[in-house]
Formats: sequence, structure tokens, C-alpha cells
Amino acid sequence: MSPSLPPVLTEVAYEDGRYVTFGRPEPGEPQTLYRVADGAPAAAFTGTDGSADAVRAALTEGAETVVVPAGDPAVRPLVPLLPQASGAALLSGFMGTHKKKWGGRSQPEDGEFTPPRWFFKGFGDWARLPGEPLTVPARPVALIEEPEVALVYVNDADGTPHYAGYTFGNDLCDIGLHRKDPGYNPYCKLCDTALAPWLFLGPPPTSATGRVTIVRDGATAWEGSFDCGGDALYFRIRDMAEHLFSFPAVRRPGLVNYVLLGADEASFHDGFRIADGDRIGIDVKSHGVSFENTVRYLSPAPAAVLPAS
Repeated sequence: MSPSLPPVLTEVAYEDGRYVTFGRPEPGEPQTLYRVADGAPAAAFTGTDGSADAVRAALTEGAETVVVPAGDPAVRPLVPLLPQASGAALLSGFMGTHKKKWGGRSQPEDGEFTPPRWFFKGFGDWARLPGEPLTVPARPVALIEEPEVALVYVNDADGTPHYAGYTFGNDLCDIGLHRKDPGYNPYCKLCDTALAPWLFLGPPPTSATGRVTIVRDGATAWEGSFDCGGDALYFRIRDMAEHLFSFPAVRRPGLVNYVLLGADEASFHDGFRIADGDRIGIDVKSHGVSFENTVRYLSPAPAAVLPAS
């Protein structure tokens, strides 16, 4: 992990409250938690200049603190800045953003910006944390893991979006269904997405490199590398963000937005097919972030009960 990486903020649940902690604790070292009210971490980005120092000051000055031992199982990481109120956050992203899908080129600086395709994944509280299962419909056509940068924005009381930082995710989806018919893409995206709990308080990374490992029946079934940083994208991040936030629907006051920037080529492109029970490990080596989730196929739902005619 590069020593030049920005500071990290993590929100956690501990015993009967919510807390924040800063930095990544060294193995075996205790961790200091600062108690916060629900919504306070998000509000720190709209009520200050948004700098790491200002956010830290807003959340730590006068806060109740508790020191916990390393690896305390009572400390449960949370999705960054996720409000407790259901429906107060959105998870969405962009498709086809990597240079590999554009002949290795970058979008020209001059000329009119043509935005990439965008998808709505779900509410923010649909996101899964590391270690939680990623559920998919019972009979997917062909799944694909997608290691991505996820930008985090908080809208203020006027609906102005404030960039907070970035984390990493795995946007699992049914690429086979999409390729069968691109019009099925909204269905394709109705698979769980994992988000890491560590919020990096800095601009989007120009380089974010790592490796995917898929384990089946205790053995490595597939592995490959990826780059999901800004320099790997055809589109400029600022252009994509400005276009997305030109739509009032994502600028509702108080809303938190998680925006996925798109994925590199992955196991599907290598001919591999993800199966029920496979464990997908994402190791963002450039940032010292690693997490795993197991894929679970859900049984078909029972037929909907219709009202009597």
C-alpha cells in the first residue's frame, strides 16, 4: 500500500452506538472509536469545507471515545456514510467506461461530452459488506464479478452534492443476460453489490490495481488482475459525475449517492463461469484493501398471490 494514500474514515457499530475511527489499525494494535449521532459523518462533509482535517475535527472534538482491542468482534464496520433511514441513499454506476473497451483510447478533450451508459443498482442499504453473501436470482445466465471504485457523495439541504471520498466494491451482475439482450440490463443488475467500509478521504484514484481470486470447493478456480483507477478509463471522472448530477432525481436533499465507475475485464471474458457457492476475493493491492464474499443462488420465489377477482 502506498504511503501517499489519503486518510481513511470508517464508521462502525459498537455495542449500543455508532462510532467513527480514522486510519487502518496495525495488526495487534488497539483502535480508538469516536461516538457519533446517526447522520453526523455525512453531515460533516456538507457542514465543513470537506477536507480530511475539517471532517476529522467535526467528528472528534468533544466526542465520547472508547478504545477497543484489535479484532474486537463487537466492532462491526458499516457501509460508508450510509443513513439509517431506508431509501436515503442510492447505488448506481456507469458501464463500458474502460479504455480496453474503446481501443485503448481516452475521450478527446475537445468536442461535446458523450456520457457512458448508466444503471441504477438499488438503494444504498441494499449494498453488502465484506463477508456477507452476494445473492443472485436462481438461474443466472452468466455472472461476472466487477471490482470497481465507488465514489461517495452527500447532498446538502439544498440538494447540492458534496464529494466525500471513495471506496471499492464488487458489482456482481448477470452479464450473460445483458448480452442476450441489452434491454435486459436492468434485470442484469439485480444482483447484490459489495462495498468496502473504508472511505478514502481524497480525490478519486488515478490508479487502483489488484487481483481477483475465485475459490471453489477450497481451491483457486480462477484469478486475474485488474485496474479500476481513473487512468484506466476512457471517460473523465469529472465529466461523468457532472452529467449524472445534472439530473434532479439524484440531487434530493440529504441523499447519499454511491457511484460505481466501471470495471476492467474479468473472469467472464476469460471463459470462466461463476457458480453457486464460489467465494470471490477482491484484493486492491495498491490501497491495502481486500475483501471476500460468497455467491449464493436464491431459490425461485413462490408465485405472487393475486387479489381475488
